[in-house]
Amino acid sequence: MGSARIVDRPLRIVLADDSVLLREGLMRLFDEAGFETIGTFGDGDALLAAVGELSPDLAVLDVRMPPTFRDEGVQAALELRRRHPQIGVLLLSQYVEGTYAHELLGAGRGGVGYLLKDRVTSLEELTDAVERIAAGGTVLDPQVVGELLGRRSDPLERLTPRERDVLRLMAEGRTNAGIADRLVIGVGAVEKNVTSIFQKLGLEDSGSDHRRVLAVLTWLEH
Repeated sequence: MGSARIVDRPLRIVLADDSVLLREGLMRLFDEAGFETIGTFGDGDALLAAVGELSPDLAVLDVRMPPTFRDEGVQAALELRRRHPQIGVLLLSQYVEGTYAHELLGAGRGGVGYLLKDRVTSLEELTDAVERIAAGGTVLDPQVVGELLGRRSDPLERLTPRERDVLRLMAEGRTNAGIADRLVIGVGAVEKNVTSIFQKLGLEDSGSDHRRVLAVLTWLEH
């Protein structure tokens, strides 16, 4: 598999997980994918203390870490995004925590992801997610998306069934081409649906807002 690079260097990753075995396993997977793991940590605070000097492209964190094993990884991810918004963040957990996913997406910026450990079934899948997040995309496990949507009792009635399908796949972080392939329609048709979604949700192109993320948030909040 070819190396994933930013400019002329491998994509640089830091990771935090209290499991030594998982950290070692992820390091090997990232190495095989052509990434460079430049730091591993047993908790979020240690990662935060080192990330400024290391200057990674992406941070991978577990949701539950010491000392309380509740939401330390999420809090570290939010603080990381506040201090270094250019660094991508991937939460890799065995738990579906919809509140945490919504909190991480709340800033309306891309470069974030939430995947479930047990549902990452291949190196290619993990590599694709890491590359999309590092490039500013958003990647959510379908089960996380389903949990988020299930918490809402009033879907946006202005959206057609096809637009809802498109928005659901957008929430999973799929590109227009990926959505077209999944729905077996043309890319042009996907683009028209995306434009219609933005219009119906009142998301004007300001040149800075990550409208795809904002569209997903608007859906989740109704």
